[in-house]
Amino acid sequence: MSNESQVPDNVAAADAEAETQSEAAQETSEQTLAEASDPRTHRFECRSCGYVYDPDEGVKKLAIPSGTAFEDLDAVSFRCPVCRSRVGAFRDIGPRSKASGFEENLDFGLGVNRLTPGQKNVLIFGGLLLGFAFFLSLYSLR
Repeated sequence: MSNESQVPDNVAAADAEAETQSEAAQETSEQTLAEASDPRTHRFECRSCGYVYDPDEGVKKLAIPSGTAFEDLDAVSFRCPVCRSRVGAFRDIGPRSKASGFEENLDFGLGVNRLTPGQKNVLIFGGLLLGFAFFLSLYSLR
């Protein structure tokens, strides 16, 4: 009889745990969607030189603290720290988590085009490191 009472408790506990995990995953996806839709978190790229203003980083050179949205910058006094272009030379390139590239090209390339720039760097340099390790392993053959 005690086994029968334990089975429903275990099932209920497993269901509650699965529901908690589902809620956590939903909150994470909502945060990602909120970040993508909030223009205050978007990065801006200078069309003249390619400098990227990231609100999470700010600009130490110009004493702009991290967390300052691009819209909050003074349009009259702010200049690109690299080429000194005005605010009008910057274009919105989206949030940091957005895949880079043209929207129509993101579905090609075996899914690699959907990777963020950071993920692409890990893939490229990880592959180079692995290739170098294989090359070095050839010295162990005699």
